[in-house]
Amino acid sequence: MSNTIQTALKVGAVAGLMLLTTGCAADMQSQINDLKERVDRISADASAAKSTADAAGANVSEARQMASAAQSTANQALNAANQSQACCDATNEKIDRMFQRSQSK
Repeated sequence: MSNTIQTALKVGAVAGLMLLTTGCAADMQSQINDLKERVDRISADASAAKSTADAAGANVSEARQMASAAQSTANQALNAANQSQACCDATNEKIDRMFQRSQSK
């Protein structure tokens, strides 16, 4: 083979390698861009999930406070009911004693 043919083959091989490399680089850049977009979407989703979790935590705290207030009110109502029952029992005892006295006379 002549030097010209060898040089042409070498130039052709180098040009082919450059084309393949350029095509691979463009494909890799496309994949990198796709990955960046996915990471951005995942980051946005994670941020939204955190925001939702924070709101749920606040709701749990509020519900806990409301339950505590309801328990306190229920305890007060039970105490008032017990006092009323004690008063009713005492009144019934007085009536029974008065009735027994009137019967014994």
